[in-house]
This record gives sequence, C-alpha cells and structure tokens, in this order.
Amino acid sequence: MQKKDNLYYLAGAAGILLLTVLIRKFRKMDKLTKSFTFAEFESNDGAVMPPEVKKNIQELAKNLQIIRDYVGKPIKINSGYRSPGQNEKVGGRSQSKHMIGQAADFTIPGMKTSEVLAIVEKLIALKKIKQGGVGYYPTWIHYDIRGTKARWNG
Repeated sequence: MQKKDNLYYLAGAAGILLLTVLIRKFRKMDKLTKSFTFAEFESNDGAVMPPEVKKNIQELAKNLQIIRDYVGKPIKINSGYRSPGQNEKVGGRSQSKHMIGQAADFTIPGMKTSEVLAIVEKLIALKKIKQGGVGYYPTWIHYDIRGTKARWNG
C-alpha cells in the first residue's frame, strides 16, 4: 500500500503544479499592461464585459499606464467599465463613456487630486496620452479617451 500511496501523492503534487502553471498563464493573459488587468476595470455589479468594450479598455489602460509610469506610483481604479444597470445605479449619465469602456475614475494614493489633474493635463498637452474628457472631483479624477476635449468639475 505504501507504493500506491506514493503514486497518489506524486500525481496530486503534479496536478497542483499543473494547476499553478495554468493559473499563472491565465493571469498573464488577463494583463492589459505591465500594471493593469481586466479585473480592475470590470463592472462593480459583476456584469460580463462585452468584447467591443474590452478593446476600448485595452486602449484606456495603455493611456493610464503612461500616467502611472510618469508618476511612478500605482493607480487605483474606482470605476472602469459600467454595465447599463450599474451606470444607472450610480447615477451616471445615459451616454457615459464608462458603458463603452472608454473611461475610468481613479486616484493615485499619496497624491492630491489637484496634482493628479495637473499631470493628466500635462500629459495630454504633450500628446503622451489621448485627448479626452477630464473630470475633477474632490476625491478622484475621471479620464476618458473620447478623442475630443471635454472638461468639468464634479
């Protein structure tokens, strides 16, 4: 019985190793940039992100990565993609860029919102990130990649 127990142990260990490799591979596929994953941008109500939204999220994440690299600090995504139901629940506009994966509300821990706003504006002016909507709120910044300039205070 000892030999059989050892085989079960080895098979179990190999299974765990294989599962670990597969999980790591899946997590890499889930990466949008070196710092962002799709999970950070998912709707807070658990709705599935449509394929056309994923393409927009990829472009948005690339722009946010430039901001992150510039400041050298992590970015916390408060709201990325919003399903229509989630958007309504939080009082979002009916044409919100969040619903098509073109917007994120975010903070940078350790930085004032006004500092983050200035950096976003600077990077847009330098054409390092895409022109778009920038909303200044007391505790977060909204940035979207609509392609045209829009500014507001919340």
